Amino acid sequence: MKKIGLLFICIFFGLETYSQSQIMYEEFQSYKLNEYRKLKIQLPRDYDTNTEKVYPIIIVLDANYLFEPVAGNVDYFSYWEDMPESIVVGIMQGESRYDDCNYDNTNFMPAGTGADFFEFIGLELIPYIDNNYRTAKFTIAVGHDFTANFINYFLFKDPPMFNGYINLSPDLAPYMDERLPERIPQIQTKTFYYLATGSDDVKDLREISEMLDISLKGLKSDNFNYTFDNFQGATHYSLVARAIPSALEKMFSVYRPISREEYQEVILKLKTPISQYLIDKYTIIKDLFGLTNAIRENDYIATLKAAEKRKQWESLREIATMANKQYPDSVLGYYYLARYYEEIGEPKKAMRIYQGSYDKEEVDFITIDVMLDRADKIKEDFGY
Repeated sequence: MKKIGLLFICIFFGLETYSQSQIMYEEFQSYKLNEYRKLKIQLPRDYDTNTEKVYPIIIVLDANYLFEPVAGNVDYFSYWEDMPESIVVGIMQGESRYDDCNYDNTNFMPAGTGADFFEFIGLELIPYIDNNYRTAKFTIAVGHDFTANFINYFLFKDPPMFNGYINLSPDLAPYMDERLPERIPQIQTKTFYYLATGSDDVKDLREISEMLDISLKGLKSDNFNYTFDNFQGATHYSLVARAIPSALEKMFSVYRPISREEYQEVILKLKTPISQYLIDKYTIIKDLFGLTNAIRENDYIATLKAAEKRKQWESLREIATMANKQYPDSVLGYYYLARYYEEIGEPKKAMRIYQGSYDKEEVDFITIDVMLDRADKIKEDFGY
């Protein structure tokens, strides 16, 4: 009996470990800083099992207290497919954050230990992560007050080091609020920029963020995706817990499965082919995040239903054909391909497709009985 209990415990904890994201601690030798830096790294849940998959990188400064809220939200959002699974890399700083964020008192750009830390991230840390882990081309930086100001310096590289910037109550260096609006329209790559403060934030920092927001929201650039949050009742520290999920949700909005709102407010109102909308959605995911994701079954169902409702029969055929190739064992594509042939006046083809799908896997409302009933109805109507 004890052996059975022990076996159960081993299996339980084995499954529990397998289902969780992996947290690792590393000591990284930096020649730029001339010291070891402690890193905290979270790998996605399926990192060891899905060996062909690549992942965006999220670099977290102030990891002593920012790593857990970022890593926890990344794990949660990716579990529900609201963002891609990502590698979270935290740089432990503690009191060194002030030296790390040092800037020159004349030009207010990184200087001394700040310049060394800038090169450590760009020339050592990110290449190390790229060389040792399976990474996609999409990278995000996260910082809070001093470190939030610091991540902005990477925008002045050409091209910028990061694709996304999460600025939590930034303590901006002099002239940064002028330099950013001048620099951002010059950037030729897609850039996501998130800025947050709170009504109970440190007064000077709240005012800095509000003034920066006025400058940034007026910028006209197709490459600049900007979001600002001013959380009611949030302090300098509590705003972090509200800002991180908001930032991730905004930056990865295109990645999410098609929602009910997107279906009703966007797809059903399209004047262009719905099939093209689906193709474009996944092309954007590939171009932005460097991910070649298979189209989700949920997104096939949403666009197929919309094409049928809008009577876009060529879109219906195209999406159904794509679904058949990706999910050949499912009834999904076969059902809607048969619907296409019904609507264009080829009922015999439709009947054969319905009949030939008896061994496929059911999905949503499409059961084998539904398929055979539709075939029988055609046979009855046309006397086949």
